[in-house]
Amino acid sequence: MILDDIETMKSIDKSDMRNDLFPFPDYIKNAQRIVSETDIPKFYNIQQVIVSGMGGSAISGDILHDYTEEKGFIPMMTHRSYQLPKWANKHTLVFSQSYSGNTEETLSAFKHAYEKKCPIISITSGGKLQEYCEKRSIPCIVLPDSLQPRCALAYLFFAGLFSLQKIGLFTNAIEKEINETIELSKQLIENIHPEISFEKNIAKQIANRIQSTIPNIYAWDIYQSIARRWATQINENGKMIAGYHSVPESNHNDIVGWSEHSEKSKQFSVIIFRDAHKESIRMKTRLDFMTTFYGHVAADLIEVHVLGKTNMAKMMYLLILGDYVSYYLAILRNKDPTSVSIINQMKQTLKRL
Repeated sequence: MILDDIETMKSIDKSDMRNDLFPFPDYIKNAQRIVSETDIPKFYNIQQVIVSGMGGSAISGDILHDYTEEKGFIPMMTHRSYQLPKWANKHTLVFSQSYSGNTEETLSAFKHAYEKKCPIISITSGGKLQEYCEKRSIPCIVLPDSLQPRCALAYLFFAGLFSLQKIGLFTNAIEKEINETIELSKQLIENIHPEISFEKNIAKQIANRIQSTIPNIYAWDIYQSIARRWATQINENGKMIAGYHSVPESNHNDIVGWSEHSEKSKQFSVIIFRDAHKESIRMKTRLDFMTTFYGHVAADLIEVHVLGKTNMAKMMYLLILGDYVSYYLAILRNKDPTSVSIINQMKQTLKRL
């Protein structure tokens, strides 16, 4: 089994992504320290929040939205574009996020936010975004620059969350959740890192089951953004097509395609997130139906049961598990998980404009 051959794995993982995944709990603590050391002024009369970013720098905004919405926070959205929504104004706090600091869409949206007099907090590892902030005296949270953007999610998510706390906008007590998240993350990584054998490693087992399929991840409530993360990590790390879907919405449309296209459905696998403690009777009934239905029509059906007590710990448990699944998919397909040459080709094409 290639997933238990450490030397072969190292030879495939030329950029050493495994060592970027491992310190996830440390990234949480580092993000808290960095935010505490950053000068961020108080903002008043904030009525909504926009997280502006792309790719790995945007998904943290989706997760921040799902997490804070459950707490009754003010409206928040992630915006992936060159321009902000027309309604954004001086009462709209904008998190301008580009891990590299050079994402063209984010830089354009930053300028738009500045023109609209939106309060801005930037989160980056440097690049032009940091330069823009320094020229305009905009608070900038500067992260370590040694990671792939998609491996920096813990920094990006927690930097945003701790910033909201620091400026007094998010007032919920989260220390208990932070502590549980760190401990659960450590335990999970100890159980799924490459040195743990296939027989005892749930991430390796899931990757092995879906490697020759097109995975579709189904989630609900606070886990919807995590399903998107699974799909995009499978895209970038595993170099595979993958999709994500929200429940109950997907029960009103895509289920029909599955039921009427049996000659194609066996190309796909289905992953459903489960949480017995959060599932209402109606949601449980839906998910049970889906498990039975997709179990018959798909190539494989996998229920992933979340662990943890608090929402934050549960979300990060699923997120880390998905990151490792995508990593092992890359190894199974003999692909360096870090390489994204087609994205670089697209960026070079845009530079010629």
